[in-house]
Amino acid sequence: MRLIPAPPGPDRPAPLDLADPTIHATDDPHAAWRWARAHAPVSWQPTGGLGFWSVTRHADVRIVLRDHQTFTSERGTLLTLLGKPDPASGRQLAATDPPRHTRMRAPLHGQLDTAAVARHAPMIRARVATLLSDLPEEGVVDLAGIFNRLPVAVLSTLMGLPDADWDRLTRLAMMAIAPDDETWQLPRGPVATLQRAHRELFAYFQDQVRQRQRRGGDDLIGTLLALQVDGAALDPGAVLSNCYSLLLGAAVTVPNVPTAALLELARSGDYGRLSAAGPRLDLLVEEALRWASPANHFLRHTTRETELGGVQLPAGAPVVVWLGSANRDESVFVDPYVFVPDRQPNRHVALGGGAHYCIGYALARLMLTAVFDEFFARVAEVRPVDGVRHIRSTFAAGFTHAPVRVTRRTSAGTGGAR
Repeated sequence: MRLIPAPPGPDRPAPLDLADPTIHATDDPHAAWRWARAHAPVSWQPTGGLGFWSVTRHADVRIVLRDHQTFTSERGTLLTLLGKPDPASGRQLAATDPPRHTRMRAPLHGQLDTAAVARHAPMIRARVATLLSDLPEEGVVDLAGIFNRLPVAVLSTLMGLPDADWDRLTRLAMMAIAPDDETWQLPRGPVATLQRAHRELFAYFQDQVRQRQRRGGDDLIGTLLALQVDGAALDPGAVLSNCYSLLLGAAVTVPNVPTAALLELARSGDYGRLSAAGPRLDLLVEEALRWASPANHFLRHTTRETELGGVQLPAGAPVVVWLGSANRDESVFVDPYVFVPDRQPNRHVALGGGAHYCIGYALARLMLTAVFDEFFARVAEVRPVDGVRHIRSTFAAGFTHAPVRVTRRTSAGTGGAR
């Protein structure tokens, strides 16, 4: 999804095909969303002989995300599954509704809640420091290239995966998230790219699962293997599916948030003042999440006829909520196209809502806090340069290239945040 600092021009009453990944990389979905929020907040979007109900207002998005009884996740959660059955239904957390979802989630939540991840803070800060260790005294760096490796580096530790596999896992995760983007696409096209990513990631995690079965372990993979739902262990396919989901969720959520925020602070010229002043990192992280909205959409299906935003939806209807639109809703956020580091209140939906609220929320916030704190401590100034490229994806809102010119502080540790 293209990130823009302010409304660039007139709204777009003519509907864009928001299921087209190219639209989110090169066009302006914000103009279409802005018009839709005002005139047709719940509207039918045809695409490729199929279609879906497009939901753009914050209030309606929250209803869909929170009401799993009316809007189910078990028929697919992403547009790539539109019109197809979801093979992960009932087996993967993201594609399972309560009460089974609740029983699946509880053991993993015990390892990923705020108290549990706090013990990993030194490791996370060390990982971030390593990623930032090669910043030049003065020069151009690619923020996307730096931060794309962070979630795999951290999650690999929590899952007990070898450090040597980070780069491979990062690439496979991006192939799965954005198979339409030329940066990761194979010569045979997006379908072949997605299939290759699926095969290799599932084969990789199958090997890891077999190792845990032989030697045991109390990491996240070990937790999945020990998990009992309704008196039965997860079948091997369900374990692999949840490993896959955890990796992709981390790869989408974390790297694009600091990249988007730092690009905007560079564009606005506010970086130097903000980093020197020592902003409240908790507020900054929430605004960066709102601004980036790294997971651009979620798909649900109605379980029964229902009314949403004044529109009657039939049973079995596909419904897509646009998080990037909800997080720019003028009725909820003052100056939604302005990055406000200390915004309060900040009722963003960047991490979802309801039963499917991002299970890695505490880990994501801890990583983002470390990123901003360590970056501010090292870098005195960030300036924009040409060459920013957005990901060609309907799901991941972010960047394949995000070059900026940085100037390091004369000594690390000056400046920074609190």
